[in-house]
Amino acid sequence: MTDRPTKIAYGRLMHHAMRGLIQRVLSDVAATGLPGDHHFFITFDTTADGVGLADWLRDRYPEEMTIVIQHWYDGLAVDDDGFSIILNFGDNPESLRIPFDAIRTFVDPSVEFGLRFERTETPDDGPEDEPPAPPPSDRQGDAEVVRLDRFRKNH
Repeated sequence: MTDRPTKIAYGRLMHHAMRGLIQRVLSDVAATGLPGDHHFFITFDTTADGVGLADWLRDRYPEEMTIVIQHWYDGLAVDDDGFSIILNFGDNPESLRIPFDAIRTFVDPSVEFGLRFERTETPDDGPEDEPPAPPPSDRQGDAEVVRLDRFRKNH
């Protein structure tokens, strides 16, 4: 008899679905460009496996870095594990490789859309014989709506 899980890992499933959404959005942008006023703030863990960035950037951002995909970017390529992009840092084009699992937040302030991924210490969603605690009202599993107040333009 096959060992069957004792619970459905909703948090992990939601986490995977939201990363799939980011993959789809970035794939569309790679194919057709950014539509309208859309632009992205993407914060990622610079220590995560598979992150590729210049040594000087890693020194400057030893734990976390936020990039903006808006006016100038080049070479956006998306695959099942993450994306690569060339961004301009003070007139220095630099290549970055960002796995989807390294992403902490994905925000498109033009439409007030955002996702935040909680850091997990273990791949488990909790003890198998204990039901998970109900999430706070603004959370869904491991994904969370980002408060966009800090990204809004002051008019």
